Amino acid sequence: MNKSLYTIAENVLIAPRTYRLVLVPLSFRAEPEGRSREICHGEFVDIAIPGFYLRRPLSICDREDGKLTVVYRVVGEGTKALAEMTAGTELDVLTGLGNGFDPESCREEALLVGGGLGVPPLYLLAKELKARGKKVTAVLGFNKAEEIILADEFRAVCDEVLVSTVDGSVGVKGFVTDAIAAANPTYDYFYTCGPMVMMKVVCQALDGPGEASLEERMGCGAGFCYGCSIQTKNGPRRVCKDGPVFKKEELLW
Repeated sequence: MNKSLYTIAENVLIAPRTYRLVLVPLSFRAEPEGRSREICHGEFVDIAIPGFYLRRPLSICDREDGKLTVVYRVVGEGTKALAEMTAGTELDVLTGLGNGFDPESCREEALLVGGGLGVPPLYLLAKELKARGKKVTAVLGFNKAEEIILADEFRAVCDEVLVSTVDGSVGVKGFVTDAIAAANPTYDYFYTCGPMVMMKVVCQALDGPGEASLEERMGCGAGFCYGCSIQTKNGPRRVCKDGPVFKKEELLW
């Protein structure tokens, strides 16, 4: 876990109640070994919001030239306060949290399945997989057209991008599983992130191995409080420390 000061470079609305936050590091302090390590796809940051006791855990969307990008939705008073912050505001941020996706599990062809706010955590993974020479197909699901985020960014990286909307306003009408059934993409490993009910259906419907990035309410975000524990086939696990990414075969739905 690394504790750093970041300044907001950008905090803009990109969809209803959904913001893109770009952070630039000001200072760094690594704990406990005094060493930095690279921030990985599937990990999250824990941001201190002035006036609120608990930090807010937010998934990492991208990293580039030291900058971190997260995409978040306003769901309560804490994220509302974050959305009101302007460029130049300093934030206390914990990084290096969680265990992320495993790109080495993909041999040649990856299938990325994201729903809603589960789309951003898959973007950095898509970039990593392409850098490794893998074929990447992304399936992005949303309720309606105005909620679509990052579709163009994925198209710039992936070999194929499929979009589904529940109301049929863009792409395949229905859910991500409908888009997958219609396109029948080839893959040897899949990665998914989104609403729990979506990931359950995806893991049950897709053949072969894969990983799912879970979301639970977190207290400490570092594994101390056990507030985000879930039951798995291997016993209780902490989403913040042992996850948030788990192998498909570990999960109990």
